[in-house]
Amino acid sequence: MTEPFATTRPIDPSASKSTRDTQAPREVKPLFLFAWLLCAIFYFFQYAVRSSPGVMQFELTNAWGGNHIGTMISAYYVAYALMALVAGVLLDRYGARNTIPVGIAIVGVGCLVFAQGSEAAGMVGFVLQAIGAIFAFIGSSYVAARYLPARMLALFVGFTQCLGMAGAAFGSKPVHMAIDPAGRYMVPWQHVWVAFAIAGFVLSVVTWIVMPREKGDSPSHHGALSIGALMQPFKIVFGNPQSWLAGIVGGLLFLPTTIGALVWATSFLNAGEHMSMADAASDAAMVPIGWVIGCPLLGYVSDHLGRRKPVLIVGALVMLGAGLAAIYVPVGTLPRYSVALILGIASGAAMIPFSMMKEVNPAQVKGTAAGVMNFLVFVTTGIMSPFISRLMLPAQGVPLTLAEFQNAFLPLVGGVVLAIILSVFLRETGSRAAVPAGPLVGGVARIGVGQER
Repeated sequence: MTEPFATTRPIDPSASKSTRDTQAPREVKPLFLFAWLLCAIFYFFQYAVRSSPGVMQFELTNAWGGNHIGTMISAYYVAYALMALVAGVLLDRYGARNTIPVGIAIVGVGCLVFAQGSEAAGMVGFVLQAIGAIFAFIGSSYVAARYLPARMLALFVGFTQCLGMAGAAFGSKPVHMAIDPAGRYMVPWQHVWVAFAIAGFVLSVVTWIVMPREKGDSPSHHGALSIGALMQPFKIVFGNPQSWLAGIVGGLLFLPTTIGALVWATSFLNAGEHMSMADAASDAAMVPIGWVIGCPLLGYVSDHLGRRKPVLIVGALVMLGAGLAAIYVPVGTLPRYSVALILGIASGAAMIPFSMMKEVNPAQVKGTAAGVMNFLVFVTTGIMSPFISRLMLPAQGVPLTLAEFQNAFLPLVGGVVLAIILSVFLRETGSRAAVPAGPLVGGVARIGVGQER
């Protein structure tokens, strides 16, 4: 019988039944699909919550006597990145039902704290939201890997990211309509946070009811809590060179969108290509829209072909070509929106390493693997973001020239090239790959992908 992706075989025969029990089912079960959908809705919800302070800048500045949103967002991402490691271990140890609803509830509490109105409450509330929000994507990925067919893993991971981008792109619209002074139903901005809190608490309860009543995958995680027990999953994941490769490749492929498109594209098109700010913003917005399309599309292609690496490398090559066209081809040469849309669609390849990260590690640490993956991606972004920002600083207030913008984007181009090179060394984990049995990883023997047993 052909295994859909890399699994583990315990050295201890007494543990074999537990390992078999953690294998993903071969068919989609409605209850499990609904459980995943609730996690994906949580991901949409937390993205809408995360983007709301940007919509409320005017109101928050008036309330706090200054614009401190930049500091608040930095604190959010620091907490988010650190919690990525903790959330993965908690999922492996206690399972989805005992962790994900709690994460949703913490986001709800953070929204209530934010609604208090003071700057201190805003900072504390936003950090609380980050602590809970990390369970959205990691939890959704965990549920997909644990309860849905392995042959469809990349598709579900892609759909999860699709909903997240939809939350970022469209979730802030109702917030703007609610607090707009010229709108029909203007409400105080604090009431928006109360509404978010209520929605979060309802989603938390529903998720707790629906989620399968199981603990984490590894029986060894259910014993007494100790430093050794907490560190063991990290030793397994960080001790696997393939984890580092997947994390670095994913992080590098995220940079053109998270830093290039979402942060600097509008300024580049406005100041460098002399587009109007409205047109520049419209062009830049096509990248996340393309991402919404590309994440599930490339995930489906990867699952359908039973191969990860070809889709990853081809997607990265298209990203590279579209990125170079966006930087060096003058505006108007190609059809409008085409380059940004293609770049966004091809950027869906950045999600494939998230599936590979789970597939190159033992099943009982899939939550930790997802947490480590998110941590490595955020660390890569955290390292590169200030470096790119420094290159974008104009000298003595003089606006950057087109050539200076182009030079500042070169590290992002180099990152995609490096990701393509490193992808060659990734182990193929698709369902149709045939890989010989590998070495022991964290006390378990690796069974080759596609190997008969």
